[in-house]
Amino acid sequence: MKTNDYVKYMTEQFVKYFDTPKQERKERKEVRKEKKMPASQHWFGILPYGFKLWMQRKK
Repeated sequence: MKTNDYVKYMTEQFVKYFDTPKQERKERKEVRKEKKMPASQHWFGILPYGFKLWMQRKK
């Protein structure tokens, strides 16, 4: 990909982002946050998550 193509692509993405209504951008951001896995699970796998569930059930 040449530099000119890259600049053109980035410009298109920038314009597309600002053409969408602000409310729609907020909704997309919230949906992405909901789909995102917890940081402990992302960095350390399923074991901390399982331990957390076990501790909660133990209470």
